[in-house]
This record gives sequence, C-alpha cells and structure tokens, in this order.
Amino acid sequence: MAFAACARRHAGIFVMSRFDYTVQELAGPKFGLLVLQADETIERDFRRLMPAGAELLVSRVPSAVDVTPETLAAMKDHLTAAATLFPDRSHFDVVGYGCTSATAEIGANRVAEQIGAGVKTDAVTEPLSALVAACKSLEVSRIGFLSPYLPAVSNKLRDVLASRGIESPLFGSFDEAIEARVVRIDGASIRTAARTLARKGEVDGIFLSCTNLRTLDVIPDLQRELDMPVLSSNLVLAWHMLRLAGEGPVSPDQLLSPC
Repeated sequence: MAFAACARRHAGIFVMSRFDYTVQELAGPKFGLLVLQADETIERDFRRLMPAGAELLVSRVPSAVDVTPETLAAMKDHLTAAATLFPDRSHFDVVGYGCTSATAEIGANRVAEQIGAGVKTDAVTEPLSALVAACKSLEVSRIGFLSPYLPAVSNKLRDVLASRGIESPLFGSFDEAIEARVVRIDGASIRTAARTLARKGEVDGIFLSCTNLRTLDVIPDLQRELDMPVLSSNLVLAWHMLRLAGEGPVSPDQLLSPC
C-alpha cells in the first residue's frame, strides 16, 4: 500500500497542463546597440539615459586591447556579423554603434551600410554623427576636445569633425592606448582636464570623447560651473537615437537633467 501511494505521487510529477496565452507587443521605441568588446561603460550609461518604456538590445563587436588607427579600422569587418546576432525577428527604430574614433576611421556611411546589412532598422547612428547633430541643436561650432587616446587616433576624429563644421581649437588628451585603463580614469581627472580646457577660452562647448570614458556623473556639475554645453560620446549617442526615433528632449543637455 505504501509503495502504491508513492508511485502515484511520483507519476503525478509528469502530468503537464497546457495553457493558452495572448501576445503583447512593446509600446515603446526599440533600440539596438553595438558595443565594443572592450567597453565597460556604455551599457550602464544607456540604462540611465534611455526612458523606462524603451527596449534596448545589445550585441558586441570584437575589438583590440590597444587603440590604434589600425585596430579601429579593423572593426569594419565585424559590424555586419555583430548586427546579425540580434534576435532574428528584430526590427529596430534605431541601431547605434558605440565607438567615436572607429567611426572616424571607417566612415559614418560605411558604418551604416555594414550594420544595415545585418539587421532591419529604420536608422543607424554613431557618436560622431550624433555629436554633429547635437552641436547643431545647441549652436556650438567650436569645442574644447578631451580625448583619452594618443594623437594618431584623436587627430583623425578632429579632422572629420572639422570637415563637418565642428572645429576643436583646444585639445587635450590622457594619452592612453589601453582600453582597460581608459575605463578607470576617474571623474576628478576628467573634471580637471575639462576645466583646464575651458579656461583657455575661444570655445562654446566641451566634448568628452570615448564611449568607455566614465563621464555622466561629471557632466551636470561641469555644465553649471563652465556655463556652456558639456557633451560626451554616450550622451550624444543616446540623445540622437532618441531623436531619430521621435523621442526624447530637443536638446542633448536636457537628457541628464533628472540625474
């Protein structure tokens, strides 16, 4: 009797109930983000910058430990493959590529072509095009440019910006080539460098370049102190993606105001 009761209980574990369900589509905008393998910052920043109703899916792009013009340009061959790793049925409002300097090396149009070949999306952007759009919105044409990288990387980006109407007469750098060190540059160092650039005058905004640089916590105080727009790669990229999707504030300096 004891054995029979145990067998019935054991057999009951394997009884399956089938339930009906309904399908609910997400109402908010849908974004894709291609993040560098070495980047430890942009995903956390985007969780802060994107509104609660937005869907954000992330894929990774192979990237080198050292940041050089050659390693940046090499990412071009991986963009399509990285984009194909989003879920098969994904159709995004906007896909963003999270590398400012690589966009300068590869070219914004080429970045859009490579990503568009791997995923369905209404628009593609990156920090370079986003910065140009942000400067236009803020009527900024001369920036103090702060980079973590070596001149060979930064000068290419400055040249491309100049060709699109954004001059950078003031330039400063941490002269770092290793991504794992860039992400650990502290806020005090960034604040000091930005203040030093701004004091030299002749600019109407500050740009903190690199998606791996931890900038969001220093931007609000710097904007109040310097009385000019202070922009970063992640800030302008998130803002531009929202604008392309018909969401978010008109001006990028309003995106951090709740923080």
